[in-house]
Amino acid sequence: MATTGTSPAALYPRYLHCLAEADEPAAVEVARELLDAGVPADRVLLDLVAPAQAEVGERWARNEWSVAQEHAATHVSERVVAAIAAYANPRGDRGRIVVACMDGEWHALPARLVAEVLRLRGWQVTFLGASVPAAHLVSYLHRHDAYAVALACALPMRLPQAHRMIEACQRSDVPVVVGGRGFGADGRWARRLGMTWAPDGPSAADLLADERVLRAVAPADLAHLADDEYAGLVGRRGELIDSALADLARRMPGFGDYTPAQFDSTVSDLGYILDFLAAALYVDDGSLFTEFVEWLVTILASRGVPAAAVGATLRHYAGVLHDFPRAAAFLRAGGASLPAAGRRPLPSEA
Repeated sequence: MATTGTSPAALYPRYLHCLAEADEPAAVEVARELLDAGVPADRVLLDLVAPAQAEVGERWARNEWSVAQEHAATHVSERVVAAIAAYANPRGDRGRIVVACMDGEWHALPARLVAEVLRLRGWQVTFLGASVPAAHLVSYLHRHDAYAVALACALPMRLPQAHRMIEACQRSDVPVVVGGRGFGADGRWARRLGMTWAPDGPSAADLLADERVLRAVAPADLAHLADDEYAGLVGRRGELIDSALADLARRMPGFGDYTPAQFDSTVSDLGYILDFLAAALYVDDGSLFTEFVEWLVTILASRGVPAAAVGATLRHYAGVLHDFPRAAAFLRAGGASLPAAGRRPLPSEA
């Protein structure tokens, strides 16, 4: 039995310091200290590695850590997970579970944590890693006898691709359980898409253990797609980004002096706005887009970009998409969620 002094909570600050210093041996030593003290391997994964990795993401979001620091810390956590798995060395005798991330989804560590929890629960697990194309996943399922698939998605903008990926698995008669923040904190977007959702690894293990519940999936509720707004927005993505860039050039005299890196970052942000808007249209939930806007404003503010710049872009997109009533309404709601300063026109717009 582990003592309080060797609990994940007690050693969390030390472990986080190891991540900050990218000190892999010291981080592995923290995990082994817990395991040697009798802390179950799944608790080390869920109560030490998982929250520390969430803090890594928060430090990047607050602009306290660079992308390089975030990547280095993530690599250390991946090595720690491997060390924990080697220490526990479970021998699964249950069916095979294939664990993978959605196509385009590169945040693989949360899915790896789920894979190891399932392995510790006795399942045979094949972890396919980040960004697995749907066709490759289905081909793998055809060649190997999988009991079920567990798919992870961290970003809601991937929901349309996630839906197509799940449908492909289901056509192969392989049940699917999904997880990750991309489906909403309460899994509401998974349910809208007719998916079985689990909030964490232990919950996923419980679902997989009950085949009746696993296969009892309500059909997707997507009648709203008949208005073609989603397809129309996706088809006009490039044109819309170009129009937003032209609008920025008109409103911001200094835009022409952007460095290539600043320009690329701006194009990415303009595209992300459209991708999250498209996902909101796909599931017909404006809260998806509003939550993204609030997150984006927080990220950009930490990097010196005012909320008013986001508000101006939302107003531009709403004007161009005036013939897309759902999209325009979501854009207006997103703009209304901005701080008061962000809702006011920029000086050049007044």
